[in-house]
Amino acid sequence: MRQEIREKTAYMGVLLSLSLLLSYVESLIPFYFGVPGIKLGLANLAVVIVLYWYGWREAIALNVMRVLLSGFLFGNLFMIMYSLAGAVCSFLMMCFVRKTGKFSVVGVSISGGIFHNVGQLGVAVFVTETVAAVSYLPVLAAAGTVTGMLIGLTAAEVLKHTKGYMGRKG
Repeated sequence: MRQEIREKTAYMGVLLSLSLLLSYVESLIPFYFGVPGIKLGLANLAVVIVLYWYGWREAIALNVMRVLLSGFLFGNLFMIMYSLAGAVCSFLMMCFVRKTGKFSVVGVSISGGIFHNVGQLGVAVFVTETVAAVSYLPVLAAAGTVTGMLIGLTAAEVLKHTKGYMGRKG
């Protein structure tokens, strides 16, 4: 039992490091389509993988630690606020969609990509005190669909090749 806990802790540390590295790499990529808030979401790859390997508790812990650490390392308080809102909305929707059992890893990831943007728009409406930010929703939803699909396809491949490893639940 202790060996399993040590292995799980080590894998979680590696995945947190990977997500922070991916956050940093993503911050270096010039990715602008005229609408603020569109990102690739590379760091969410680790969150999706942990959600399937270990479950929601470990995945939310990784998600929150990633947002806070990347915000302190590469951003500011506003970035943390927007990212945390997006991460929470995204995570809740991914858990709900996964629990239905009707969607693949790709479908779960797409729901996360879309709802990450919904959470960030909620903060934008709150901060700007105007609902005009909601007009970006169709473009952000389309971007979330594409990036969620790419992250989901990558996660599905990782999960396929690690089946039976990493002490995962299933």
